[in-house]
Amino acid sequence: MAWYGPDGQRIYYEDTGQGDAVLLLPGWGGSIIEFDRLRHELATGFRVIAADLPGSGRSQPQPRRYVSSFYADDARTFRGLLDDLGVDAAHLVGFSDGGEVALLMATLDPGRALSMVTWGAAGQVVAPPGSLGALERLVDEPTGPLTPLAAYLAEAYGADNARVMARSWAQALRAIIDSGGDVSRSRAGLATCPALLMVGTYDLFCPPSLVREMADALPGGSFLELGAGHDVHRSDPEWLVSTVTDWVGDH
Repeated sequence: MAWYGPDGQRIYYEDTGQGDAVLLLPGWGGSIIEFDRLRHELATGFRVIAADLPGSGRSQPQPRRYVSSFYADDARTFRGLLDDLGVDAAHLVGFSDGGEVALLMATLDPGRALSMVTWGAAGQVVAPPGSLGALERLVDEPTGPLTPLAAYLAEAYGADNARVMARSWAQALRAIIDSGGDVSRSRAGLATCPALLMVGTYDLFCPPSLVREMADALPGGSFLELGAGHDVHRSDPEWLVSTVTDWVGDH
């Protein structure tokens, strides 16, 4: 158990294994606990630095009030974490918002990314009509496929904190979309590391067409689509662990 950063903005991370570093980032509202098996497999040959995103898991602030620059803010935070740990370069592995941060880190500071694997991340943000409003009301009026997420957030963070998280996150995403939706897509050509971008065919949050577009724009990008939804690590855990460990091991 370890912490990085000042009180009120502390980042929770766990540092295990030896070898080249792997920075492992879960998605919005998630926790590194979700990746216990992946961490264990990677730690047999790598130094695995698994960290909760700011405002998620055990990282502060709780609750987090998101602003439109939060992806860039988080990329700088994790660059600072690597600096603090004496890591010059790392393999970047991330899911959903963790994947967006990984993509941004690889384009902002290309020399520090040895390779990259993401799933459920596209370098840009889009939202179907009405979806952001549904996210703003997520805790109090969960609907359809968002119902399990609402229940998880309320249990993990408490209803009041979860309400603030969801509402401000949705508002920040709306501001990003209103500005064109770009997170790292416009910088894709600056990345130099080999990258594998994966996505589920039925991903409701991250359209496969956008992921393919981002992969094609990365100089070393590869694209992989499978018959799954957004949470590939939950629906196909053995496949995900094997694919990620093989990719990082090969690069």
